[in-house]
Amino acid sequence: KQIAQENQVFRSYIGMGYYGCIVPGVIQRNLFENPGWYTAYTPYQAEVAQGRLEALLNFQTLVSDLTAMEIANASLLDEGTAAAEAMAMLHRSRSRELQQKEAHTFVVSNQCLPQTIDVLQTRAEPLGIRLEIVDIHNFTWHEQIYGILLQYPDVDGAAADYSELIARVHAAGAFVAVAADLLALTLLKAPGEMGADVVVGSAQRLGVPMGYGGPHAAFFATREAFKRQVPGRIIGVSLDRLGNPAFRMALQT
Repeated sequence: KQIAQENQVFRSYIGMGYYGCIVPGVIQRNLFENPGWYTAYTPYQAEVAQGRLEALLNFQTLVSDLTAMEIANASLLDEGTAAAEAMAMLHRSRSRELQQKEAHTFVVSNQCLPQTIDVLQTRAEPLGIRLEIVDIHNFTWHEQIYGILLQYPDVDGAAADYSELIARVHAAGAFVAVAADLLALTLLKAPGEMGADVVVGSAQRLGVPMGYGGPHAAFFATREAFKRQVPGRIIGVSLDRLGNPAFRMALQT
């Protein structure tokens, strides 16, 4: 205690994907401290609770609504990992034309979070993907590009409308991933409305403490066309043997 008292606590204004949040007492009491969310076991798989699956389904629905995307998974490790998964998924999904052109370049905005760029650099090399960190408003397009990653809002707080840029990228046959601030999407134009193929980001903005940098779950939303390529798990609703609605893991990778 004596050593701990020597610590000095300051307010953090750095941002960079980590923001202090206040969780209302009603949320803590009725969700986090309500055993109904984590003790209602399924009749067929006792290790998975229906309450947890319902919470994950609600999370998926929230993410889909805010990002304006068709599907969302039940979370990933963190924003950097989610961006890397988007990079890999879009690489697997290249058109035959892009494969023939040996398009292995993924363009990343220099306004993306630094920790995200670090993870992308680590994951890209073993996958044979070439990264280009550029000024997204002033770079030269070439035929080896298969996708780009944008930050929305970016590290400087700019919330640009990328609709025209995304349309030009699609016209070239490439894909667009957007790393977004989920809470900001309650006010800003959704990436899905701009035409994004994948939207990723951190769920820390939904009220999770900063925790010295983590862990914070990520969200991953995309179009229906990519549902067989989505990493992680997707929770769905089915019927049990008695015909009652039941939550289940619809897809897992």
